[in-house]
Amino acid sequence: MEKYKLQSKIKTKGTAYLYWLCLGGHYLYFRKYFIQILYWITLGGCGVWAFIDFFTMGSKVNKYNSKIYQRIEEIDKRDFEKSLEILKASK
Repeated sequence: MEKYKLQSKIKTKGTAYLYWLCLGGHYLYFRKYFIQILYWITLGGCGVWAFIDFFTMGSKVNKYNSKIYQRIEEIDKRDFEKSLEILKASK
């Protein structure tokens, strides 16, 4: 069940760019609320921060998703090991 929750948290680049276009809300999408407030207060670093984010958005999404994929992989490994233990116990 936890695996499916994690899969639902995977982000897409298209949605991240859409949030970026809509008032620069892309940090909300990544659940980085403090950074989002700073982004709004500085007006996207007077445009410089916004410009940089445009080109680094893909890597931000990949970094966010890699943590989720790693946790999913750990769950898969744990489930596989449990299955092996059950098979060994049934013999």
